[in-house]
Amino acid sequence: MLKVTFTALLSMMIAIMLIIICSIISKKSILDREKSSPFECGFDPKSSSRMPFSIQFFLIAVLFLIFDIEIVIILPMVVTLKISATSTWILTVMLFTFILIAGLFHEWNNGMLEWAN
Repeated sequence: MLKVTFTALLSMMIAIMLIIICSIISKKSILDREKSSPFECGFDPKSSSRMPFSIQFFLIAVLFLIFDIEIVIILPMVVTLKISATSTWILTVMLFTFILIAGLFHEWNNGMLEWAN
């Protein structure tokens, strides 16, 4: 128990020392308008260099990730078909599918899948 306490205390001390050293030697840069603006031949830019990000792309990416995770959950269900009771397996698959369809219906009703508003 003493070794575990000593190791935890030593690792905390090393981490705190590294944080302090990094904060001391880190260079503080003063951000001004000229340094943070994009360079365009010495003139002020005609338009904003930052393009607005469409939230629709983000929503589609989140939906894609959700469906990928759902596929990862569904695939082992096929393997467990042989070793589980048929009625329990069917009930589980139907419940999971119902939850997926209800979520898709909810997104559809809220207009999340509409590309153009």
